[in-house]
Amino acid sequence: MTKQTINQIKEKLALINNLDDTVFKTLSDDPRKGVQHLLQTATARIKKRQLEKAEFQSRFKYERSFWHRGVNYVAGVDEVGRGPLAGPVVACATILPRDFDLIQVNDSKQLTPEIRARLAPQIKREAISIGLGLVDNKGIDRLNIYEATRVAMKQAVNNLTQQPDEIIVDAMQIPVPIHQTRLIKGDAKSISVSAASIVAKVYRDNLMDQYAQQYPEYDFRHNAGYGTTKHLSALKKYGATPIHRKTFAPIKNFL
Repeated sequence: MTKQTINQIKEKLALINNLDDTVFKTLSDDPRKGVQHLLQTATARIKKRQLEKAEFQSRFKYERSFWHRGVNYVAGVDEVGRGPLAGPVVACATILPRDFDLIQVNDSKQLTPEIRARLAPQIKREAISIGLGLVDNKGIDRLNIYEATRVAMKQAVNNLTQQPDEIIVDAMQIPVPIHQTRLIKGDAKSISVSAASIVAKVYRDNLMDQYAQQYPEYDFRHNAGYGTTKHLSALKKYGATPIHRKTFAPIKNFL
């Protein structure tokens, strides 16, 4: 091994995903600083990957507990868009297979927009079923945001092609006759809820990007309807658009 160049060793280490590999022991005595640096980098990479896998398995514990009890179809449900001043609230329900293996799937808020955009279509391909629900700003103004969220979640569950036997939901109660497990911060604890949070987030962000073309002054592409300084400034200057929630402060104050 010591006869190999630094680049050859780098390529070899890139293919290894186990710290017990004999290559590590062989290279540990290599006197070259470059080799020792490569060993440290490879060790850190493998440990990070192992931690990601362990956390991924931990986020599967609720689904596995139901499967062990004979529950075949478990849906994770989450929403996005309760806090913005404009646009709809969107909910998603996902039923994942037992061999689901996208270990990067996590609470959508922990992921970059780029990673979410890449994961969303992969989740759709691997999922047994995905359902979406949406209540627009007019529905939110009519119902209030809490009830509108429940309606969106009900739509999402009803839009699944395979009806679930159990629902894991992020701290809400959905008005459907299916047993529900409510988890605080469920999008970080259940892989099904995590997947739902990603699909819902990407769907709503894409929708707000379309609204950004229609109402460019409000910077919806970057704020997704939340009350940023630029958004509030546009509200003061131009007033509310047809997609703004008129019962939300400060919009109702402007009106």
